[in-house]
Amino acid sequence: MTPTFLLIAGRTSRQGTSLNDSKFGAEYLEETRTLLLHAEDLKQLGLQSGQRIRVRSAWGDAEVIAQVDKRGELPRGVVFIAYGEVSSRLMGGDTHGTGMPDSKGIEVVIEPGPVAPGPPADDLNSSEQGS
Repeated sequence: MTPTFLLIAGRTSRQGTSLNDSKFGAEYLEETRTLLLHAEDLKQLGLQSGQRIRVRSAWGDAEVIAQVDKRGELPRGVVFIAYGEVSSRLMGGDTHGTGMPDSKGIEVVIEPGPVAPGPPADDLNSSEQGS
């Protein structure tokens, strides 16, 4: 049985400071495409920091970079990603009248190993930049 994790999305200070450059800048894109996990969860899944993985929720999926939570703030079974285009694919659209979809406690499955066909994380916004 594939373990499920609870996803929390939120803002990070690095994400905020990188906005000075651009939402399409390398630092911002890296921050919003990195999934933080507890070191033991990473190990249990047979993953290494820096490895590309696929995360799936009831609303969609996304390719991200797995990274160990070096600050030790995440308990086992909880993963974090910064708000952005990638996290939006994992959240539902219902805002409950607040203007912001639920972004905490979303059940996700992490698929280690080769990712499904599709654009690599680095190329996700390349077509949008020309729009």
